[in-house]
Amino acid sequence: MTKLIGLLASKWAMPVLYHLLRAPGPLRFGVLRKAIGRVTQRELSLTLKRFEEIGVVSRKAYAEVPLRVEYSLTPLGLSLETPILALGRWAEEHAGELAVRRREIEPEETAKPAASS
Repeated sequence: MTKLIGLLASKWAMPVLYHLLRAPGPLRFGVLRKAIGRVTQRELSLTLKRFEEIGVVSRKAYAEVPLRVEYSLTPLGLSLETPILALGRWAEEHAGELAVRRREIEPEETAKPAASS
């Protein structure tokens, strides 16, 4: 259970799941990466692979040139819809408040002296 929670808490897990849940169908790697934003190809690939290993994401490769690969949620992955979308709605509703708080905290963090070696 700890491993699963760790995976769900990883940096790109929620954005990946959120976009796959909101998509009307399977998503190609490039489309998913563009939707998420600043994720690197390697980070996205690793996140998708880990989700595939635990049975949350399905990967389908088509024998075409160029190779086409699509990702979608399995029934197990779809069972995450309620908690993930609820968290997404909460983040959207409170985005302004969170941004204000982040701006208040950031000056404090940059003012802290660096630890000496």
